[in-house]
Amino acid sequence: QVQLVEFGGDSVQAGGSLRLSCAASGITYNNHYMGWFRQAPGKEREGVAAIYTVDTAFGRTYYADSVKGRFTISQDGATNALNLQMNRLKPEDTAMYYCAATPLLLYDSTWSDLDQYKYWGQGTQVTVSS
Repeated sequence: QVQLVEFGGDSVQAGGSLRLSCAASGITYNNHYMGWFRQAPGKEREGVAAIYTVDTAFGRTYYADSVKGRFTISQDGATNALNLQMNRLKPEDTAMYYCAATPLLLYDSTWSDLDQYKYWGQGTQVTVSS
């Protein structure tokens, strides 16, 4: 049984940083795409970043334009955790953040498509105040 559990959400002021992590069980990272999504109140869930790691030499990452240069997605080989380092946070980053995984092959045009992901966590709340 696959289980994804996110943690690390918190309330911070604009300009601050947070690190989200996702602990996964029941899947192996090296044959799944892993992604972070977020959903703000009244808005649709949107892709934030995704990663596919076969090994460090062939890692592939994708980012939403709104977070490029501020957020970094990574996988920790030692702990088997999926991380999202979020810097220079803005009030518009406020949302519930979800970890997701899929065994499907993703591309630039599909990595942020919710329908591509098979497994989802319950989410962790990030609130950024101005």
